[in-house]
Amino acid sequence: MELQPRVLLWELVLLQSSAVLLSSGPSGSSTAGSSVVSESEVTWAAGARAVLRCQSPRMVWTQDRLHDRQRVVHWDISGRRSGGPARRLVDMYSAGEQRVYEPRDRGRLLLPPSAFQEGNFSLLIRAVEETDAGLYTCNLHHHYCHLYESLAIRLEVTDNPRAAGAHWDGEKEVLVAERGAPALLTCVNRAHVWTDRHLEEAQQVVHWDRQPPGVPHDRADRLLDLYASGERRAYGPPFLRDRVAVEADAFARGDFSLRIDPLEPADEGTYSCHLHHHYCGLHERRVFHLKVTEPAPEPPPRDPPGNNGSSHSSAPAPDPTLARGRSVINVIVPEGRAHFFQQLGYVLATLLLFILLLITVVLATRQRRRGGYEYSDKKSWKSKGKDVNVAEFAVVAGDQAFYRSEDIQLDYKNNILKERAGLAHSSPPAKSVDLDKDFRKEYCK
Repeated sequence: MELQPRVLLWELVLLQSSAVLLSSGPSGSSTAGSSVVSESEVTWAAGARAVLRCQSPRMVWTQDRLHDRQRVVHWDISGRRSGGPARRLVDMYSAGEQRVYEPRDRGRLLLPPSAFQEGNFSLLIRAVEETDAGLYTCNLHHHYCHLYESLAIRLEVTDNPRAAGAHWDGEKEVLVAERGAPALLTCVNRAHVWTDRHLEEAQQVVHWDRQPPGVPHDRADRLLDLYASGERRAYGPPFLRDRVAVEADAFARGDFSLRIDPLEPADEGTYSCHLHHHYCGLHERRVFHLKVTEPAPEPPPRDPPGNNGSSHSSAPAPDPTLARGRSVINVIVPEGRAHFFQQLGYVLATLLLFILLLITVVLATRQRRRGGYEYSDKKSWKSKGKDVNVAEFAVVAGDQAFYRSEDIQLDYKNNILKERAGLAHSSPPAKSVDLDKDFRKEYCK
């Protein structure tokens, strides 16, 4: 007896627990860091317009005017016993109904209506026929994120109920179904890119970083932030912020190339373009090592034919040594014989001045030492003269004392002379003062 469609759908839901899950790339890479997909060295002349190419078609953002008809699942069959090329059996868009290609398969091949909400894309064949045997492929396409997943299952039809079952042959699942019985070809992928509808414009971001020479990647300076919603943020040093830009329609074309106009020698460094598509699980980084060289000199203008250069009305030719931007001009002057003698004169004059200074110091030192010796001799001579005078003075003093003793012993003519002589040779007598007498006089008054 033919099973009712509702019963078959319920059986399909119950069999989801034993389904084989598809491996999804974005679900595993969404949490990983940015991977370097390219690294190049570019050289531009100072004053030129430098363009660092950063393009990715997977970052193109378009508004979904077809109600999310960017995800699709379709089942194909190939390798049948009757031969023939592969043919499409059924497909379904995320916002539409399923479409069956063969009239004989309508009502016999079913996909779950909630496939893009639950991640179950299994195919149910109500009544298996002999012509249904072959290799089935479940194909998932995400046109917005450029993702393509595929799963193969081989279906075999048998008349023996005991032979029905499923097994793994090392590469794919092999399902053996009884003729006339329902068969479920499982295809499950519950990654968020197949089941959810996010705001893609809020999950797409591109930013440019700059590393000055010698600065590691983790200390890079942020230059620009670009969002699919149209928001832009500029960072970086002031001398570079006004000279860098990205096209306004970058997300529409997938071209996020950085323009630096005009280029200066201070702009050298490492530039990184980071592409993040959180919805699609895209995280890429492109690295550019920028080197700035001096601009090439402009060639002098050619004179028109017939003009031998005697005309004075034409403007003078520009100096080819003048370069745009900040540059350094090295001028090398050849050294002549006069320059050599001039330098030699400087050296000899310096040497002569040093010799004169040395002679002056030596003479001053010798003069000072000689003056010290003369002072010592004079001092010793003076000390000797004092000793002689003292000795002589002692002798004279002795003589005077002797003469005085002789004068005292002389006979004087009268007593008056004798008394005067005694007073001269003796100390005057001490005067006695009666203090009590003076005090009494004052008291009586």
